Amino acid sequence: MAGSHENLIVYFNGEFVPWEEARVHVFTPAVKYGAGVFEGICAYMSDQGMNVFRLQEHLARLEYSQRVMRFERIISAEEITQPLIDVVRRNDFKETVHIRPTVYVDGVGESSALGPIGVSVTAVSRPRPKIATEGCRVQVSSWQRLSDLSMPTRVKAHANYNNSRFAATQAKTDGYNTALMLNAKGHVSEGPGMCFFMVRDGKVVTPSITSSILESITRDTVLELCQSELGLEAVERDVDRSELFAAEEAFFCGTAWEITPITNIDGFSVRDGTPGSITRSLQSSYFDLVEGRTDDKRGWLTPV
Repeated sequence: MAGSHENLIVYFNGEFVPWEEARVHVFTPAVKYGAGVFEGICAYMSDQGMNVFRLQEHLARLEYSQRVMRFERIISAEEITQPLIDVVRRNDFKETVHIRPTVYVDGVGESSALGPIGVSVTAVSRPRPKIATEGCRVQVSSWQRLSDLSMPTRVKAHANYNNSRFAATQAKTDGYNTALMLNAKGHVSEGPGMCFFMVRDGKVVTPSITSSILESITRDTVLELCQSELGLEAVERDVDRSELFAAEEAFFCGTAWEITPITNIDGFSVRDGTPGSITRSLQSSYFDLVEGRTDDKRGWLTPV
């Protein structure tokens, strides 16, 4: 996340406070055990002003995450919508914004504590990274993606992301941009915080939602764009590791990753090592949608 944060305003437990004042104690279950959940949401500047992309879907998932974590109080979508919009307004952003609502276990409890519950909303500028244009080099990780039998992979829980962190840091140590993880069955799962797509025989293929992936809102968006905007067949199924070598194109998607081409997997070039035409078409459709250049036929943009 780029830029200085010192002048930003944060929503923190019912108040709007300066960035430096949004703090929790080191002894909270949120810090000690990762007892918190969050969402990553983007807001984009258009000719008509700033819009938050798929806000209600993100906040519905935030509610779901809290229920699975058995929090003693659920911060509802209705309760957090206006504070979230107000954070973006108060900071007067002029470019793409990454918004993070967080709900966590405060207090001094142990790992099984269900409350008290704290809530915050932060927002920071996020310029589009170079790899969105140039593509990224990916390592198939030796770290296995969490099984839903051990941790709920559909939940955006802080503790889950240690699994992603191991894969991402190993990939960078080994000279790659990021990682691709396999699940307990040996099938392709997802990247460290983003979903995976490939193109094979002209069809867009992505691991199914039972492949230990997060049920990504951006993934759902890409599936919709494939069908309604590009007329492409999109298939959700198991993907074997060996299939990666047959990929004509590949890309990641996610709120932070948007649509990022994959140009190399385990040292092998995908196609000719440059982003493919289907990936570029999906990028164009996605950016036109979120940045307000095409009609919002689905009601996915919330004005700020």
